Amino acid sequence: MLALGRILTSIALSVALASPALMAASPLDAQPAPRKQVPASGNKQNAAPSRKDADRKQPPARTPFTAAEEEVAVVPGIPDARFWADSEQDFAKVLPSQPGPWIALSAGGSDGAYGAGLLAGWSASGNRPDFALVTGVSSGALMAPYVFLGSRYDDQLRESYSSIGAGDVFEAGGTPESLVDTWPLKETIAKRVTPKLLEDIAAEHQKGRRLLVLTTNLDAERFVVWNMGAIAAHRDENALKLFREVLLASSSVPGMFQPTFITVEANGRRFQEMHADGGVGAQFFVAPEALLISGSDYKLPATQIYVLVNGKLTPDFAVNDRTTVAILGRSVSVAIKAAARTGIDRVYVAAKRSGIPFKLAYVDPNFTQQSKGLFDRDYMQALYKRGFENGKNGNSFVEQPPELSNKPATAAAVQ
Repeated sequence: MLALGRILTSIALSVALASPALMAASPLDAQPAPRKQVPASGNKQNAAPSRKDADRKQPPARTPFTAAEEEVAVVPGIPDARFWADSEQDFAKVLPSQPGPWIALSAGGSDGAYGAGLLAGWSASGNRPDFALVTGVSSGALMAPYVFLGSRYDDQLRESYSSIGAGDVFEAGGTPESLVDTWPLKETIAKRVTPKLLEDIAAEHQKGRRLLVLTTNLDAERFVVWNMGAIAAHRDENALKLFREVLLASSSVPGMFQPTFITVEANGRRFQEMHADGGVGAQFFVAPEALLISGSDYKLPATQIYVLVNGKLTPDFAVNDRTTVAILGRSVSVAIKAAARTGIDRVYVAAKRSGIPFKLAYVDPNFTQQSKGLFDRDYMQALYKRGFENGKNGNSFVEQPPELSNKPATAAAVQ
């Protein structure tokens, strides 16, 4: 069963194009959250249910809805919460009211520790700007609120990637919808996404800055952009709940983690959409794809564009094991890097067309420490430290995509 679990996990991650770091080992190889137990005193009032006490029966049937209803569905009470990622008109409506630099934060699982360290180090250098637009996908979505709020939230950003382990993300043991149970990640997000955080985000949103997060709508097979500042601006319990749900959905690899069901309404009817990891569609988000392709004449209304890839773009040589999980893992690593490089090239071309500087950062190719499993704390702390050093020393960003030869690009000073 252990071998089967590894294979199924690898296949699920392959489909989702998850972080290469996630392929380092099966969830069963990591140290997952312990099953919650009722205290010996028998006091169940404050005890969370154990996994074996939780409902593991087949989920109830979903309320049916049509493609026409899906097209016009909105979140009850928060109609400005989101838009389709391919809608050029809706994208134009949510752009920042003032020009400034943009930053796109990519997927990457535990490799997000590098991006977190880089941003904190960048703050320490005294050169980090306030971004007019911050976008996040998957792991990038989890760090995006802190990045949006700037250096005052660097401590929380550091804690999010240097003090957590596998037990803060998942519990071993499948559910009807996933290979592992992610109640720990849900609780971790709830602890970190507080009413105070939302209040601070709402204040920045009202200044004209924008915070966007990407999820995948599995029902529609389309990608959704969530206007997190607009959600926060509603300043109520429904907004707080939705904000947390979106972050959970954006970081939930389909098949491995449970999807997130978000309640919407259309034509007077309410139903639930199935949302999952935004990284299924793109490693990062800058603008609708039609605006970035080479045939477009669209110009990005930014003063600079930064892309922070929470992963490596250059090859890592290794003699691969002759096992299914190793072969799948290695193949996914190649596919992710190729997809990321394609996206980077499009943004680079769009930046040049727009006459604005392009800046790219990715995990230091010289960082060679290996992760011992999913969300290995020692690995994440070391990666955070490397990112911090590079960010503080100005050795983080390059001004063009890596060469087609896959050789590491020479780092340029942070501007």
